[in-house]
Amino acid sequence: MKKLLGGLVLTALLWPACAVAGEGFEVVALGARGGIQDGNLSAYLIRPAGDERAVTCDAGALVNGLKAADEKGVFDDIKVPEGAANGRIGHVLTEGIKGYLISHAHMDHIAGLIAASPDDSKKPIYGLPSVNERIERNYFNWEAWPNFGDRGKAPQLKKYEYRDLQAGQKVPLTDTAMEVTAFPLSHGGVESTAFLIESGDDALLCFGDTGPDAVEKTTRIADVWAAVGEKVKAGHLKGIIIETSYTNAQPDEMLFGHLTPNWLTKSLHDLAARTGNEALDGLPVIVSHIKYSLKKGEQPQVQILRELEEANDLKVKFIVPEQGDHWRL
Repeated sequence: MKKLLGGLVLTALLWPACAVAGEGFEVVALGARGGIQDGNLSAYLIRPAGDERAVTCDAGALVNGLKAADEKGVFDDIKVPEGAANGRIGHVLTEGIKGYLISHAHMDHIAGLIAASPDDSKKPIYGLPSVNERIERNYFNWEAWPNFGDRGKAPQLKKYEYRDLQAGQKVPLTDTAMEVTAFPLSHGGVESTAFLIESGDDALLCFGDTGPDAVEKTTRIADVWAAVGEKVKAGHLKGIIIETSYTNAQPDEMLFGHLTPNWLTKSLHDLAARTGNEALDGLPVIVSHIKYSLKKGEQPQVQILRELEEANDLKVKFIVPEQGDHWRL
């Protein structure tokens, strides 16, 4: 399916109504933007093809994103059991989503989870220890919000179980056919996370917010590329979700731990140096966390896509998502 945005063609890879298990992933943009567009902030529902059991990579939007996706027919294949209390959106939230992968505890990556928590079901929150600690301390603390977690200030309602991930260690995602490995990222001095999600031989990489290694003075992104290089060469990496918050006009000293098209392109070339350029040919790259602008004129996603395509000698498939979009990767 092709969509027009500001005169540019965006390509979405739609999955069939009856996908075959073991053939990649189904990905839904529950929240496509970063920054100030409340109700449409970073969140991606991810499940193996043909399997209703999902997790989200971040949770800046949940119910709004599920509604947008349902209106686009994404969940038409899901049958709500007769006599169930919830409709289809509630069913996907409480029964389909089996856990949340939270890259970092900034509001635009967790607001949907917080808002949905009173009506959500019991499930894990997966994060690096520093991330889970901030969620416990800053949100589920009986001050900002009731404590729906299993740690922290009493009484603990224990709807969410914090699962601390150790960097580089693969763990199963409970009640799904997936596993996850967490890799720390540097986001302007805050620890963020990239998640490598695997189902059989298939893999998908979802980045939280991250600054360029050269600006952050780390090797965090390079460490992720080192870990996934062989999967890329073998054709097992089905796609990458990675942020590009600003256009190339943003100076390095004003990135605040984010990427631009130039920095994303440079980083993908670093990956290609490990795998060979041809290994990235056609690889879907979903460009997340583009910041919504209140200014007149062209929205940043149009310019960002143009800047990415102008430098796209690796021939990756850049995808700029809108809320509710879905792909088979």
